[in-house]
Amino acid sequence: MAEARSVVAELRQLAAAVAEPVRELTGLPGAADDGNVAVVDRSGWIRANVDGFRVVLDPLVEHMQERGTAPPAGSMITAVGSRVTGMQAGLILAYLAGRVLGQYELFLPPDPDAPVADAPAGRLTLVAPNIVMVERELGVNPSDFRRWVCLHEETHRTQFTSVAWLRPYVQEQMTEFLLASDLDPASILNRLRAAADVVAGAVRSSRGGEGNGQGGGPDKAESLIEAMQSPRQREILERLTSVMTLVEGHGDYVMDAVGPSVVPSVADIRAKFTARRGSAGRIEQAIRKILGIDLKMKQYEQGSHFVKAVVAQAGMDTFNKVWTSPDTLPTRDEFASPQLWLERVDRPGLAAG
Repeated sequence: MAEARSVVAELRQLAAAVAEPVRELTGLPGAADDGNVAVVDRSGWIRANVDGFRVVLDPLVEHMQERGTAPPAGSMITAVGSRVTGMQAGLILAYLAGRVLGQYELFLPPDPDAPVADAPAGRLTLVAPNIVMVERELGVNPSDFRRWVCLHEETHRTQFTSVAWLRPYVQEQMTEFLLASDLDPASILNRLRAAADVVAGAVRSSRGGEGNGQGGGPDKAESLIEAMQSPRQREILERLTSVMTLVEGHGDYVMDAVGPSVVPSVADIRAKFTARRGSAGRIEQAIRKILGIDLKMKQYEQGSHFVKAVVAQAGMDTFNKVWTSPDTLPTRDEFASPQLWLERVDRPGLAAG
């Protein structure tokens, strides 16, 4: 318990200490204060995310009731839909609870002690058991590794507290994503079959198999999450992916760019952390494929490459034009070719918001 208390205290201290270096590098003002920091265990991380789900889902339920599209309580559609949704949420939370090092929680229930008019603030959350587990597994300097993790999450706090439109835009896209789910039993059945194909394909792939010969086309789902989506949801997910690719890539860029000045062993940490990502066993590989994690990691690497390329060519002030509005977010083609984004956005009169 003494060691646990020491880890928690150090993580809180480091989260506050890295705020200024992140602001200096990014040119973003961040929050007026250091904001909320929660150091939690794995069950605490799950509870926080379930509370976040409620914040996102409550407006959706109200909207459906206003439109008269909410299915009757106890109906077959509701029963099937709730089980499918519960399966996805439970699977993801159970897997990630043992792996997530930290996150910036965008959606929190309102503080009961705060004025009603105040919007719920985000919170930087660090999962102490996972951080200690990984630093020991990698054999890296504990304090350096903890500071490195804090840099990434503090970058997310700086992003979302500096860019006024970013949080409501993400929530709007998530609400649209949920509203786009049709509750037709036949559609649900078809998606369940597609999900089963993804699971079977991932298991075969982890065993070195050749697949079932049924897929490979551009419309074939690559993860369980994609298999459970409607066409409209895939379209919305493309916009959400653009945001997340940007913010995660920016986070990776900042944690390495700031790293040498505040994390002496950052090069060693990055090398070992990257190698760890590629050393998963067969079961782990199958789960990552089912959940689409490997695909997302490739997107985040692309996001980091985009930030590095733009900053190297045009400077941080020009890169910060990406935060002007949703219209200045990079497209898929622009992530692959940052010069296209520069040609579209880097013109007189367009300043960062």
